[in-house]
Amino acid sequence: MALDASRAILGTYGYLYIDGQWQTNINHLEATVEMEKRELLLSGDAWKRHKKGPMKGTGTMSGFKVTSEMLQRGFGKFEIISKLDDPESYGHERIRLKNVMVDGLPLANWKAGEEVVEEIKFTFEEYELLDPIVAG
Repeated sequence: MALDASRAILGTYGYLYIDGQWQTNINHLEATVEMEKRELLLSGDAWKRHKKGPMKGTGTMSGFKVTSEMLQRGFGKFEIISKLDDPESYGHERIRLKNVMVDGLPLANWKAGEEVVEEIKFTFEEYELLDPIVAG
């Protein structure tokens, strides 16, 4: 059975909330969690085995500069909720990123005649899938 192309989710319908407030100026979010694997060498075993180790969450958000809110927030922790809600999809997906901390804050980056776009890299500690998308 072929994929129903109308079910492919477009990022156009992505929303980013910081501490519950919709950030209408943000048009890009990327968040990834990586797990460090520990290599184990066991006697009598020719294979390297692996054990789960600590995890690390990293991400980037970017969009148009509208206010100085991120500068005012500083380096304090906050929560991000990502929501994908394409009306033609099987539903919406929400993911909570916990204990988000920015890596750095852009103080000035502008050029005459161009929109000011800010990119902010961050780390997070834990995530939670609040609403999964399930094919119906």
